[in-house]
Amino acid sequence: MIIPVTDPADPRLAPFMNVRDRDLRQAHGDAFIAEGESVLAVFLSKGSRFRPEALLIARNRIETAQAWSPPDDLPIFVADQEVMDTVVGFHIHRGLLGLGRRAPSPPLVDLLAERPRVVVGLVGIANHDNMGGIFRNAAAFGAGAVVLDATSCDPLYRKAIRVSVGGVLNVPFTRLDADTSVATALTDLGYRALALSPRGAMRLHEVPTDRPVALLLGTEGPGLPDIEMASAETVRIDMAGGFDSLNVSTTSGIALYELTRRIAAKD
Repeated sequence: MIIPVTDPADPRLAPFMNVRDRDLRQAHGDAFIAEGESVLAVFLSKGSRFRPEALLIARNRIETAQAWSPPDDLPIFVADQEVMDTVVGFHIHRGLLGLGRRAPSPPLVDLLAERPRVVVGLVGIANHDNMGGIFRNAAAFGAGAVVLDATSCDPLYRKAIRVSVGGVLNVPFTRLDADTSVATALTDLGYRALALSPRGAMRLHEVPTDRPVALLLGTEGPGLPDIEMASAETVRIDMAGGFDSLNVSTTSGIALYELTRRIAAKD
């Protein structure tokens, strides 16, 4: 449903005004914004776990939006670039925005009810680029879910969604309560918890795949807390010349490729 708009103060555009995440959460607590062609293609696909409530697009991107075959009842607000920039509060050069609504985090037991063979556990991931990169890898290699501790940053932050190329919208996730160990919670559900660390006792290619595995990743620098390491099997990726560590997003890609490849070959 194409709706031309010319007034930046049009009340129908209120959820798109000042879409920086802090302002958005204050004004529209459960809202999130997805931006860019690749991300919105995922947002409007059948694989998305979220449904868009509205789009705001630049006039020269109408054909792009129509190519996604959006639902007939989806409001698609169309504005000149200048109007769109005024609404958003900065130059939105991609010219494509989608509005979504958050859902409550599902209980862990419900998230894993179908027993996905590979899941990802995140502890203290504070960088939105890393969060988005991990979700992108989780989507690319078919991880069944992502489990976040209470201290990890928001996967539905606009930058995290963008870096994930929409992976955040596809991969199921939940957030655990404060003081809940990710390793313990997943072990209690029958997962082999694998704590990635340069000081891991086991090499990645040595990991048994006889039961579902949970790949645990911590923040760069300090890595996983000792309590998580103690509740899991520790795994390392060997590097040349004793180099200290890899970026956590890169680590997730290598580990997920290896684990999912081996599990697929076994099946």
